[in-house]
Amino acid sequence: MKKTFFLLFIGFTLLGFSQNEEKFSQGKDFYKEAQYEKAISVWESIIESGEHSAALYFNLGNAYYKLHQAAPSIYFYEKALRLSPNDKEIINNLAFAQNMTIDAIEPLPQNIFSKWYNNSVGAFSFNGWAWAAIVSVLFFVFLFLNYYFTHSEFKKRFYFSTALFCFVFAIGSFVFAFLSYEQSANNHSAIIFAESAEVRSEPLLRSQVSFVLHQGAKVNITEEDGEWKRIELADGKEGWMLKTDLKEF
Repeated sequence: MKKTFFLLFIGFTLLGFSQNEEKFSQGKDFYKEAQYEKAISVWESIIESGEHSAALYFNLGNAYYKLHQAAPSIYFYEKALRLSPNDKEIINNLAFAQNMTIDAIEPLPQNIFSKWYNNSVGAFSFNGWAWAAIVSVLFFVFLFLNYYFTHSEFKKRFYFSTALFCFVFAIGSFVFAFLSYEQSANNHSAIIFAESAEVRSEPLLRSQVSFVLHQGAKVNITEEDGEWKRIELADGKEGWMLKTDLKEF
């Protein structure tokens, strides 16, 4: 019975992947025919089935961009970028989508260490660093075995030095994978979906309006209080806004 259940589970899983691949191709056909709403409907049905990928989010971002909808376009580009941090095409298209927004938010300047840290950890996603660590460990084992069994002094030095490099790189990759995971877990970003959203000094409708944000602006959520979210901008501004005005990613 267990074996039968397992085989059925594998069969349904493969069938689901096959159907999603067909839907993805169907969405691309709609996109090529400039039927962007139909493409969006098909691709979002794949997400509802539980499948997620950078390619899927990227294509959704493109479709919304064609419809001149800044907020959902930026939202899906950002989700794609989380899964594929170094993809230049995603980065470029995100920049084009951000040009449709009204708010000009200038990030605070970073020191050299902060830039190095963010660039290093953000070079790969958590999965990317984890795979780099695993591959490095495998290379280390292979090189160490060659070092142990070879008799040539030159080859011993070569295998030892390269094995040591792989070992150090593996440790660094494990550390960066952990930091990337922590960064992702603590990073509660969101995109403003409301045409305009008032940011207030307190989580109360009667409190003073500090500033106004518009569709497509990116914020970082730092706190929650009922129907309110405390947000922070890249330029350091903070305030409270209704959670119905934004969408987390």
